[in-house]
Amino acid sequence: MKPVQSTLKQWMEKNKNFQENYKRIKDEVLSDPEIKEFLSLHPDLPDYEVEKSLIKLHEYTTQSKQCEQCKSLGSCKNMLPGYSPILRVENNEISLSYEKCHSRIIYEKEQDQRKLIQSLYMPKEILEATIEGIDNDPNRSQAIREIIRFLGQVKEGLPKRGLYFYGPFGVGKTYFLGAVANELKKYNISSMLIYMPEFVREIKSSIKDDSINEKIDYFKKADVLMLDDIGAESQSAWFRDEVLGTILQYRMMEGLPVFFTSNYSMEQLEDHLAKSSRGDIEAVKAGRIMERIKQVTSEVPIFAKNRREQ
Repeated sequence: MKPVQSTLKQWMEKNKNFQENYKRIKDEVLSDPEIKEFLSLHPDLPDYEVEKSLIKLHEYTTQSKQCEQCKSLGSCKNMLPGYSPILRVENNEISLSYEKCHSRIIYEKEQDQRKLIQSLYMPKEILEATIEGIDNDPNRSQAIREIIRFLGQVKEGLPKRGLYFYGPFGVGKTYFLGAVANELKKYNISSMLIYMPEFVREIKSSIKDDSINEKIDYFKKADVLMLDDIGAESQSAWFRDEVLGTILQYRMMEGLPVFFTSNYSMEQLEDHLAKSSRGDIEAVKAGRIMERIKQVTSEVPIFAKNRREQ
């Protein structure tokens, strides 16, 4: 009998502590300013519903609302990181749900925007380039004006012509491409950045796995195509005519803009493209490619200080 009495006494003591703790938590919850405001907006709620929903109300008081207690999404203290609690009354019953907070919405938007810029072999610095990050050099002013003009037209619809930046090494031509791409993503316009020498190798290697047509089709149809350092690659007449020519022809017909960077002016590039890997001069075919380039771009010289030497 003694063990039973001992067990009963222990249970009574624990039960007493439970009742005390329950009352303390209930008082804390019901005295919380947000809970008091919520209940004041629903005076018809029966007491038993409030009592039944005490756990929900307690959970609500412990959570951060719309990032008020969180410095960032990574430091979110909520049960569901990035989600803020919402109290509602439906059919005279209290419900607790979670909705995306400001930090979660901003994070997901940034993730979606990052996906709008795809690249082949572009360094991180270029993918994070901004208009504000362009050096304040008067020799870059024409290029900056052309970029601003292009972006101004985007508000009315994607322009049919991009820009052809040319000039010596290190003047920031590639950085301009990244800056434009990051501005375009604000309008939910995707960009494809390609480093031309690697692009040539990519296409050649895709012959082996029979993915060449799929890749060419992808580059043809990108919202904005950016070809970096055209003229630096060692290309065959086949690549010039069947790959580059096909891509440019499609984009010219569909009114899709292309951006280029090059150490060559358009006139110099035509001479470069005319020289085949066999040593032949194919001026007509090179001229055909250049006509397509001129249809989808406007030439912009950049002769400024070498950024890599600063």
